[in-house]
Amino acid sequence: MEKVLVVENLKKNYGSIQALKGISFDVNPGEIFALIGPNGAGKTTALRIIATILSSNGGDVYVYGMSVKKQPEKVREIISYLPEEAGAYKVLTGREYLRFMASLFAPDEKTCKEYVEVASEIADLGDRINNKISTYSKGMTRKLLLARAVMTAPKLAILDEPTSGLDVLNALEIRNTIKKLAKSGMTVLVSSHNMLEIEYLCDRVGIINKGEILEVGTPGELKEKFGAQNIEEVFAEVAR
Repeated sequence: MEKVLVVENLKKNYGSIQALKGISFDVNPGEIFALIGPNGAGKTTALRIIATILSSNGGDVYVYGMSVKKQPEKVREIISYLPEEAGAYKVLTGREYLRFMASLFAPDEKTCKEYVEVASEIADLGDRINNKISTYSKGMTRKLLLARAVMTAPKLAILDEPTSGLDVLNALEIRNTIKKLAKSGMTVLVSSHNMLEIEYLCDRVGIINKGEILEVGTPGELKEKFGAQNIEEVFAEVAR
């Protein structure tokens, strides 16, 4: 089975600081894979390199066999990236925003309309999709942004803290949407500080600290290995 994502000995320096010290992991088709770690561990740096936003200082990343170093344009055609601090144009309505973003990716008007309809369904904002984004709650905005990120049916969706700052109900809606997308065949690479979310959502977990991958496994495997009741206890043991 071909891997969707292969990260090989990936390194990144910021001056004298080694943000990534040669990390390696892979992600299977249809899998939800979480990269977790404390602040400053290298999670977001890794996601941005995979998303072709940052360049690395060593190693490489392959998406369906395509190198992000040598074929970044090709990789961008089949991935999407939702940053933690993403925002939307508040002067637009939700539908206007989706249409604007769809027009950047769609090859023709018919496809653009299809993208907007798909995104509107995923966002599930009802009639509020026609209201200005300035009137949206944080949860509504995040659902709109997630819908924007996946409306083109990317083969790999990269989601950095997708439920950050959301209340329980909005976070649950986002998680359920991500699970539905994975069941439909989309592969998801996610980062989150919410360990309950990771345990509920993900098929496998990679724990990173100080620029190194320390453990990779299913939530069940990791809990068994460390004699832990939950992933939070595993995380505390590994990342201390």
